Amino acid sequence: MKQAIKNNDDGQQRRDFLRISTVFGLAFAAGLLKPSDVFAAEWQAKAFEAKSLPDVFAALGAGSPAVSADIVISAPDIAENGAVVPVSVSSKAANTDYIAILIEKNPNAMSAAFNIPEGTEASVSTRVKVGETSNVHALVKADGKWLVASKEIKVTLGGCGG
Repeated sequence: MKQAIKNNDDGQQRRDFLRISTVFGLAFAAGLLKPSDVFAAEWQAKAFEAKSLPDVFAALGAGSPAVSADIVISAPDIAENGAVVPVSVSSKAANTDYIAILIEKNPNAMSAAFNIPEGTEASVSTRVKVGETSNVHALVKADGKWLVASKEIKVTLGGCGG
């Protein structure tokens, strides 16, 4: 009996795989999707390994980003647990195509990066680790220009359990 259930599960998994493969294949053939839209963008190891904000800016080619009121960071003023701090970033800047979340006092400054497809709302939400009270920065690339906004988050219990 278990063998019959296992075989049925395997068959269902094969059918699901074929169904999904067919949909993506048709989308690629019709030109609705490009491989770069579906597969992960090139890994930005230097940016994620950077220890400071200037190092992240240099790794991304951002230079000295301009402070912008078009970027809004939504996060709690005080985080009771720094291990899971909800952070949302939205950009009203025209042609936003990239959003990164940087935590100034974390061992590695860059916590998250998102490519924003053309024609979509430039808004992202995630949870990040904030090791200690720190400024959180949203770095945005819009119309070929780099913009930044900041917000301080106070942490009462560190992201590393301390």
